[in-house]
Amino acid sequence: MVDQTTIKTSKEDRHSKDPVEPGPVTVLAREQLAPNLQLLTVRAPIIASKIQPGQFVMVRADEYAERIPLTVADWDREKGSVSCVFMQVGTSTYKLGKLKAGDALSTFAGPLGKPLELDRWGTVVVAGGCYGIGSIYPVARALKERGNRVISLIEGRSKFLLYWLDRLESASDKVLVSTRDRSIGRNRDGPAAIKGLLDSGEHIDRLIAIGCTFMMYQMAEATRPFAVKTIVSLNPIMIDGTGMCGACRVSVAGQTKFACVDGPDFDGHQVDWKLLLSRRKAYLGPETDSGER
Repeated sequence: MVDQTTIKTSKEDRHSKDPVEPGPVTVLAREQLAPNLQLLTVRAPIIASKIQPGQFVMVRADEYAERIPLTVADWDREKGSVSCVFMQVGTSTYKLGKLKAGDALSTFAGPLGKPLELDRWGTVVVAGGCYGIGSIYPVARALKERGNRVISLIEGRSKFLLYWLDRLESASDKVLVSTRDRSIGRNRDGPAAIKGLLDSGEHIDRLIAIGCTFMMYQMAEATRPFAVKTIVSLNPIMIDGTGMCGACRVSVAGQTKFACVDGPDFDGHQVDWKLLLSRRKAYLGPETDSGER
């Protein structure tokens, strides 16, 4: 794990194999993808050289902001850039949404978490909603490179909340879209689309879901009767992202795990979803109030 905002180098370090001398992480671009959804691209060459699909970074806009875990949506190892999609909910994410090219971040630490297990399984569905649409892109790309048949499934309330369809099409054999208002796609939500595929006899070897907690819970429940291995990227409250605080603890197969160091990816059929959903709501009120102020 490398924190490029705090690391200092000696003369010996300057001649190391790292692509450039470590220094402050600066914003290359920040753009709105959909209402309340932003894409942040920064220059972080060392993290870009090490990041793997499924891993995340801890980000802090300034010294008064919270440390926020963001799953990485893309990177360019040659250019040294890293991109994350985030949703503006509270004060700290609104601060991220005001950053401009050239601004320096107080914290950009990573790569954190275990890389997602990837192999050649056959037919794999990667499902994403909200910020998870961006996060499944590198997963789909890596699975395709390993010879899998990749079906990307994205969902949203309406078509104006969807993005990166072109990127997912380039990394997938098929892209399915679900919207609650049916402005695009046949199904109202992703789990219904998955159930429809399985009911029709479509063979799925594995499903990987990234998005809001409730969406991942629904995906796991949709595949449970069919015994399809389902991997979810858990997003409990995190503070340091290195296993020190214990705030991100979750119950998996009856055992306590830390999402930041034991995950963030777990078997969705073994997660205690009721406990996770309850813990996720702990600071929802104060967070919303802070954003409104």
